Amino acid sequence: MSGPFAALRAQLLAAAEALTGGPAGLPEILAGMVDDVDHVLREPVEIFPVCHHSPASALALVRRLRARPPKVIYLELGEDLAPLLTELRHCRLPVALQAFAAEPDGLPAAAAPLSLVVPLTEASAEYQAIAYALADPGVELVLVDRSTDHVFQGRPEPDRPGEAVGVEIGGLRPRLAELEEHLLRHGRVRHWSEWWDQYVEQPLAGADHATYRQVMVLIGSLFRRLAPPGTRRHATDEDRERHMWTRIRAHLDATGADRADCLYVCGAFHAASRLPEAGSHPAAPGVTITARTATRWRYGLVPASHSAIEAQFGLAPGSVSLAAATWERTLRRTGLTPFTPAGRRAVRRRLPEAPAPPATAAATVTDQLTGYLRRPAAPDGLDEEELRGWCVQLVRLARRNGYPAGTADAIAVFETSVLLAGLRGRARPTPYDFQDAAVTCVEKERVPGRRDVRRLCEILLGGDRTGQVGYAALPPLARDVHDRLAPLGFDLERRAVQRALLDLTARPELAACSDLLWMLRYLLPDRVVRPITGSRRLGAASLRESWDLDLGRHQRAVIELGYEGVTVEQVLEQRLRRAVRQPGATAATALRAVEHSLLFLRSPRLTDDLGARAVELLAAERTVDDASTVLRRLRRLLAHHRATAPALPAWCERFVAEGYAHYCTLLPTAFAGEETGARQVGAMLGFLFTLEGLAPAFGCDRTQLELAVRQSHPRDPVKIALLWAARHQLGLLPLADLRARVDDLLGNPLVLPAVPQYVSGFVLALEPVPRLAPFVVEMLSQAFARLPDPVLLPWLPRLIATLRTHAAELVPVVTREAGRTFPATLAELDVWTAPWHARAEPGAARTTAGSGAAAAGALLAAHPAATDAVAALLGCAGEWSPRGERCS
Repeated sequence: MSGPFAALRAQLLAAAEALTGGPAGLPEILAGMVDDVDHVLREPVEIFPVCHHSPASALALVRRLRARPPKVIYLELGEDLAPLLTELRHCRLPVALQAFAAEPDGLPAAAAPLSLVVPLTEASAEYQAIAYALADPGVELVLVDRSTDHVFQGRPEPDRPGEAVGVEIGGLRPRLAELEEHLLRHGRVRHWSEWWDQYVEQPLAGADHATYRQVMVLIGSLFRRLAPPGTRRHATDEDRERHMWTRIRAHLDATGADRADCLYVCGAFHAASRLPEAGSHPAAPGVTITARTATRWRYGLVPASHSAIEAQFGLAPGSVSLAAATWERTLRRTGLTPFTPAGRRAVRRRLPEAPAPPATAAATVTDQLTGYLRRPAAPDGLDEEELRGWCVQLVRLARRNGYPAGTADAIAVFETSVLLAGLRGRARPTPYDFQDAAVTCVEKERVPGRRDVRRLCEILLGGDRTGQVGYAALPPLARDVHDRLAPLGFDLERRAVQRALLDLTARPELAACSDLLWMLRYLLPDRVVRPITGSRRLGAASLRESWDLDLGRHQRAVIELGYEGVTVEQVLEQRLRRAVRQPGATAATALRAVEHSLLFLRSPRLTDDLGARAVELLAAERTVDDASTVLRRLRRLLAHHRATAPALPAWCERFVAEGYAHYCTLLPTAFAGEETGARQVGAMLGFLFTLEGLAPAFGCDRTQLELAVRQSHPRDPVKIALLWAARHQLGLLPLADLRARVDDLLGNPLVLPAVPQYVSGFVLALEPVPRLAPFVVEMLSQAFARLPDPVLLPWLPRLIATLRTHAAELVPVVTREAGRTFPATLAELDVWTAPWHARAEPGAARTTAGSGAAAAGALLAAHPAATDAVAALLGCAGEWSPRGERCS
């Protein structure tokens, strides 16, 4: 091999041969890395390798753009995100470019909603390139990476549907676990972010243009050659590279741009690509880019944060914050001014020009790697003033968060930082050394405050910054929300909870704000807008309301709402219609949507459509699992329509008729089936008996209900009690007969353990048959009066547990009835007579008891053998009298 890297290549091959017992592929890897660097530097279109959120990359790109401004910048970024870039002028970083699709068309529907985000920070090379192009109209910025639609076409379904897919620009990390472990161990660091900061960021922060490019390509080539082949990620990387170079060549052919005036900013991993399709040569083979699906994508900017970026890309906590601190510290030290989306020319006049790189990179390639790799990095000396400032500010923060820190702790942190840096072979303590020292000296045994010391260090050195999207860059819906809430007089971009007080009587114009807040409450997470006082219910209106508003810190939720429509009302209507049309929709779901349409939108057309869908869903149901919910919501809706309209809507009439026939048909099966609970059966009866007076007007026949009750034969004690209550309501079981059955239950020792379940059934029956409340009180009183303590005391816990399980919300009805029945004072108790005792006639009671004894005697006389056998077992002798009585 000839060329500027021939000597370096020969040295590496000799070193590989000198390593006896080394990997067989080591010479090929070392030589290939040098060949990759030489290949990239000879490419006519200058390739600028970067790393995601790397201050060194951003600084190097700023120097390159100021020294020799290009006319065309090709950027590794989704080609469909280009219209969003101009909106960055109105934002405070970090923010993220987002593509959102609520309803995929041609993509996996199970992963919906689809979301892709590309976070940007000021300390990132891609943002500096974008800002440079936005500030200079003469620069053309071309995004060449795959579109969002293409990203999801080749992506497997995510484990968690709706999770946002993050896209890195220049992600650079070893993909071989053994290599990363080796680097961390020998570098004496804990995680990859610290290794990268120590051995790449700091040495390259002040490197010249040629050295930076060659080192970054060398690192990208190493990681690429050691990446496991044949993986899905490997194939995805190659697809991206083919796509990007195809777009670059197509643009060069279409515009005729001079390749010497073009700059290709991409990840160092992609920069070292040796695919046949890589390169700007017109003869390089291209790929056929597939068409996009019919999915409708919506685009916008959303706030991001350092912690969110770290979590999304698996970075160490605090690494992005520390990178931002390094970026700002280096800018202050070097006097370099970064680019902003507006005013690049004015900024450039304030700075000296950096030495310009050669105009034709391929013609003047020189070997900068050999000298860089031979000489050890010149470590910065200890900056005592900077370290001392960190220690003092940390102690101040620690005391503010509840730590008993003082001057001694600041001194200890200072000395420990220097000691740790020396043990790790560093002359100057890094922020990571300072963190470790702070945790050791300040945190001690426990964390009394809300934040631990490591988090305090992150706040001190950079903090978890959260970006903000300006008003002009918001989608129409978000701007509409800000405009409509303007009468409240709050700064909705403020990052704090603000209390809004709405006196709707004194200021009726705030009613529109109240309506909007209630809709936002329904559509957004609870923490965004939260009512403190006031409510929104059918038939009730609040005169005064108070709200906690936190729209500034949750701007992203409002922005993503804007991807679904232009106004809040439109989004709410779409969600309600979608809720009743989804595969798992039920009649209860549809009734809930009807109620919300009445509360928030007040649209008769929408309400009728949702109500008609509720009728369809009820007719198609084959279970009664939601019967209690259907009953509760239908009662509210009927009461509302009766109070606000002269007649019920047509859908209500059809729902009543359909529900009456539906539940009558399923009632016998529900009584007998074990899979149907007693609560559902009680709700079915409640529906039928509540509408018993209304249903015949809509064509229903009461005979159908009577037949359904007669055909029901339950076995569960709870359902038996419900059936008795239903028969009583229909007039098939008089109250006297019902009392007689309960007396038999209490007098039968074999049935006594099941009495709590019968009680629970009667309590459940209070919903369909509320007039049974006095009877339930009577039954419980009889039980407490007649049962002996050895039976009653073990029976009470089971009774309480059964009532809590089956009828917790109906027990207060029994309690109120008992309060009306029993005397309120002890004096009244002495002369009080239970109503059921007062109603009973003594003669009738004796007749009833005599008839019961006669019936028992007749039963024993009809089966004398059984009686004789029991007498023999007990040792009783006797004979039968002529009247059929056994005499002992």
